[in-house]
Amino acid sequence: MDKDNIEFLGDNHIASSIETPLRSDAFEKSDDEKIANIQIYFQKIMEELGLDITDDSLSGTPYRVAKMYVKELFYGLDPKNKPRLSTFDNKYGYKKMLIEQNITIDSSCEHHFLPITGFAHVAYIPEDKVIGLSKLNRLVDYYAHRPQVQERLCLQILKDLQEVLKTKSVIVMINAKHLCVSSRGIKDKSSFTTSIEYGGHFEDKAYRDEFLNAINYEV
Repeated sequence: MDKDNIEFLGDNHIASSIETPLRSDAFEKSDDEKIANIQIYFQKIMEELGLDITDDSLSGTPYRVAKMYVKELFYGLDPKNKPRLSTFDNKYGYKKMLIEQNITIDSSCEHHFLPITGFAHVAYIPEDKVIGLSKLNRLVDYYAHRPQVQERLCLQILKDLQEVLKTKSVIVMINAKHLCVSSRGIKDKSSFTTSIEYGGHFEDKAYRDEFLNAINYEV
């Protein structure tokens, strides 16, 4: 792939599918093995930049970065870290909209590995099943903690909730700032990106407007 096409794909946030691109052997190595290897590679990056890796302030950076990548920033790549999405019978017959809003998004752009920060707003209209509120936050956090494209993040959260809750009536909205926009390229400091995905009752504009009004989003 030529350099111009590489830049085009990155600047336009193009994704290939709803699934995060993973190699077939992605989980054959242990976390400790990955940390050890990334530590070596990141040290080489620092050295190529001309940094003195023997300096007290920098000597531990390769390990810290490697551990952060595997255990923190990208823990959502590993299916073993996926939260258990326990559901319960909707015994009280609640049939109205349930909204969890201002869920913190702390993610990374897969094109530049720069932060994506903002908020997700998630709602569903129950049928036979309901879910514990904290599970919505945990699911968003899990999918956010991997190299991401914002549109894909929206879809991954939506599809998972639709499957678990056995209803299409789910809506996911994300408002986020991308440091790949604000700190490089156009360097626009004030803009943010909004993405929205929905199904079921939310195909009806009246339901979408009710959701947007509830989260105080100007239609």
